[in-house]
Amino acid sequence: MSWCEENNVEYVLGIAKNSRLKEEIAGELAEAKELFEESGEASRVFKDFAYSTRDSWNRKRRIIAKAEHLPRGANPRFVVTNLGEEVGARELYEDLYAARGDMENRIKEQQLDFFADRTSTHFMWSNQVRLWLSSVAYTLLQHLRHFGLCGTALEVAQSGTIRLKLFKIGALVRVSVRRIFLSFAEGYPYRELFAQVLKNIRAAAAAA
Repeated sequence: MSWCEENNVEYVLGIAKNSRLKEEIAGELAEAKELFEESGEASRVFKDFAYSTRDSWNRKRRIIAKAEHLPRGANPRFVVTNLGEEVGARELYEDLYAARGDMENRIKEQQLDFFADRTSTHFMWSNQVRLWLSSVAYTLLQHLRHFGLCGTALEVAQSGTIRLKLFKIGALVRVSVRRIFLSFAEGYPYRELFAQVLKNIRAAAAAA
């Protein structure tokens, strides 16, 4: 944090909760609990304050606290930032900081569903090729999501779900001079969805 401040680098970082931080938002936690008891739904109250550790920080810094109450109980969270107060507490936490969680999910998708973590050969170049292939596959799937899955039940599905329902299926492929025929089993449960995706892709190609 000191390096960022000295070099004009903006940051928003999560910090571990402790007794002093939780004491600082005791009133907000009580308010969130009351809201939860009234609505029965998860409730959040935000607080913006200055804070410094006893030893490790050399100055006070801006803390954004999320006093949240869930069905399982209180769930306080804290972030530290050097962004100014022109960015409000709720906006900074929900729109800026929490967005990094979605980015982590996308990275995890590529690692798990497209095997980006399979860098198991003894040579850098071959591991790099594997990562390239994984990245190309993920990019193609994102284009499929944008052009083919728009308006379908799989529009917001994870990559692994799309791969299993649309790609890893049995079919009989017949090739003629002019056409390629795909014959799916009558038991394939996503025939209508597959046809809709194909229709969307054709419409996007015609409009390009």
